[in-house]
Amino acid sequence: MPANRIFHRLIVARMPHIGWAQSRPADAQRGVYLGLIHALASTKYGRELGIQSPHDVGKRKDFVRKVPVVTYDELKPWIARAREGESSVLWPGVTKWFAQSSGTTSDQFKWLPVTSDSLHEGHYKGGKDLLAQFCNQVPEAQLYQGKHLILGGSSSLVKEGGHALKGDLSAIIVRHLPPWCEARRTPSRDIALMDRWEEKVEAIAEATLHEDVRILAGVPSWMSLVAQRVLEKSGETNLRAVWPNLWLYMHGGVGFAPYRDTFQNLIPNVPGKPPMHYLETYNASEGFFAYQDDLNRDDMALLMDHGIYYEFVPMEELGKSHPDALEFREVEEGQTYALVISTNAGLWRYLVGDLVTVTSKIPLRIQVSGRISSFLNLVGEEVMEQQTDRALADVCSELGTQAYNYIAGPVLDDFGKPVGHRWVVEFQAGHMHPPASSLGKRLDAALQALNGDYKAKRTADLALMLPEVKVVPSGTFDGWLRSRNRLGGQHKVPRLTHHESTVLEVLEAGKRELSPTC
Repeated sequence: MPANRIFHRLIVARMPHIGWAQSRPADAQRGVYLGLIHALASTKYGRELGIQSPHDVGKRKDFVRKVPVVTYDELKPWIARAREGESSVLWPGVTKWFAQSSGTTSDQFKWLPVTSDSLHEGHYKGGKDLLAQFCNQVPEAQLYQGKHLILGGSSSLVKEGGHALKGDLSAIIVRHLPPWCEARRTPSRDIALMDRWEEKVEAIAEATLHEDVRILAGVPSWMSLVAQRVLEKSGETNLRAVWPNLWLYMHGGVGFAPYRDTFQNLIPNVPGKPPMHYLETYNASEGFFAYQDDLNRDDMALLMDHGIYYEFVPMEELGKSHPDALEFREVEEGQTYALVISTNAGLWRYLVGDLVTVTSKIPLRIQVSGRISSFLNLVGEEVMEQQTDRALADVCSELGTQAYNYIAGPVLDDFGKPVGHRWVVEFQAGHMHPPASSLGKRLDAALQALNGDYKAKRTADLALMLPEVKVVPSGTFDGWLRSRNRLGGQHKVPRLTHHESTVLEVLEAGKRELSPTC
């Protein structure tokens, strides 16, 4: 108990500063901006843009004029120079670490710079602040008495050239965790950095089975697999019987809506046990952007003083060679924007690829709506990932079942014209599902209730037909990811795609799961 009281007092001591940053976003962002432009002026990237002094971009209008909004492919040559050991390319000094993230259309993976500044002022500071907000709202929480099961990526760090180390962001974070965090983390570092996902799940389940786990952290789809394996090994029916002191699950990476019922069944609230709480985080390879600061809300507060300067590109500007970007004071509640960041890892006006919907101005809160490349707009229906997550979650709740993964894309006629949506859905092992035709009708009704544009395009089947749903066997999506060398850890299934071929690949993976020869 004394250790937990000390932890609680120290972590909650962050609250005055957190409150200041949330209530004074202009001051917080101005401080971040000034620090960043001083660094930019001492980089080769900055000098290439004609920035010799911080005064050259002291005003935001000069920053916008001199520094273009860029994608990964446009920044890639500069990142390559940094990976080769060249000093002060994108950030002052030599950048030692590069985090592997999901690929672009031209690369299997992309490699994003990680600096000591971004680790300590971003990822670690964000983690401390998240726990501070939670402990402030749940003062009775006994988090530090037990272990924290952190489920990260599936690759260790690999040396590149003479100095650089590359790997999953989680591998970089685990190697440099503060002592207070390392002391409570489980599983061991050797297990956390295992490469083979199936073996890693087995090792995690075995290593944590008899631990006093109090916090879970990781992507919901992968965490549910670990939880199921723990139950199989223990012979119990829910995680409360294995880890009776669970308090908190910190999740992110994919929308939680399709998995909420799964975890509420895995971790039921029972009399005499601490209630389970769920907090969403927005912690990407590019930086720790936001977390759910209020247990009674379903959005997240942007971290305004953690070394990241935010800009927001309106939807109508996407696709332009020089899109206009707004600062936080110019955004409107209820509107969706593409997120642009400048960071203390050396990403300058970088288009992350995520779409966020502003839900509050002070504090500046957002919901992640999906990816720029992950939406369906075949005939003007403008269906977002957030809406398909919600629709599937609602349908599963009505039917008393649980989904594991899904993807949706176009149905094309013989002339290549889009005529509807095709869903591929895999349910949690052991859970029933209705006939695919019934699923299509239910998903259609749920989407029409959530999206007026979709409802209009579905009128009389004139623009879009009833969605076609294919239910695939257990193991399909994992098999598909395995075939692409993306099984486990931080890798995720793209929910929505305009590429019919991607959906067909998943269906083929489903056929292989059914084949007795596979």
